[in-house]
Amino acid sequence: MDHDIIEPVRLAAFDEEDLAILSAHMQDAVMRPADMRYIPARRRFAMVASRFDWEHVAKAGAAAGRYRRRRTGLHFENVLGARVCGFRPGARGAMLSLLSITFTPREAPSGDILLMFSGNAKVKLEVECIEALLRDLGAAWETTRLPVHDIDAEP
Repeated sequence: MDHDIIEPVRLAAFDEEDLAILSAHMQDAVMRPADMRYIPARRRFAMVASRFDWEHVAKAGAAAGRYRRRRTGLHFENVLGARVCGFRPGARGAMLSLLSITFTPREAPSGDILLMFSGNAKVKLEVECIEALLRDLGAAWETTRLPVHDIDAEP
C-alpha cells in the first residue's frame, strides 16, 4: 500500500477561489458535531474530520473498490460569529457529511462562509475575511465505501 508515500495535504484559503479548492478536498468528509467548535476568544472555528481522498481516486482510479480517508483538521480565522442549523452542537452520536463550503460576500472583505452538510444541516460563519487552513493529520487508511449522492432525490 502507498499510504505513507502520499504527501499530506496542506492548504490555505484567502479568497473565494482558494475556498472552492479547499471545498473540493473536503467534499464528503464525515465528522461528529462534537468534533467542531467555535472559539470566540480566538475568533476561530475549528473542526476535525475524516476526509475522503478524492485526489487518490482521480490518480489511481477506483481500482478494486479501494478508496482512502484521512484525518484532517480545518479551521477558519477572523470568525465573528457562528450559527448552526439542522443538528445539535456537541452531539456525540450523530454524524455529518460535508457537501460544500461557500462564501457569500458582504462589505468587502467580510462575508459569510457556509458549510453545507447532507440532511440540510448547516454551519454559517460570519467572517471578517476569508482565512482558512486545512491540514491532514496522519496517514491515510483504506475504506471500501465510495460516497454517492442521489441527485435525483426530492429535496
